[in-house]
Amino acid sequence: MSVEIAAVGRDDFVQGFKLVGVRRAIPATKEDLEQKIGQVLDDPEVGILVLDTGEMKTLSHTMRRRLETVARPVVIGVGAKEDEDLRTKVKRAIGVDLFK
Repeated sequence: MSVEIAAVGRDDFVQGFKLVGVRRAIPATKEDLEQKIGQVLDDPEVGILVLDTGEMKTLSHTMRRRLETVARPVVIGVGAKEDEDLRTKVKRAIGVDLFK
């Protein structure tokens, strides 16, 4: 089974992911961002979801909580400052600390 990488966000944010071969680069406006993120979270083929950290801060509390607690896809924030390191994300996704 192969998993897909998805990037959701402003058009200029997802364009870079399209250029490197990410097939699921989904542009979203402020108005439909949560809806598109929800669709990606419900897609069983997506294993990694990439979001802009700045846009993540604008999401509703409910959506942020969902992103923090979902095991799959692994949610990775890209931007000026990531709130959580890769080690913690991997541990949450698979339940094992691989870095020990």
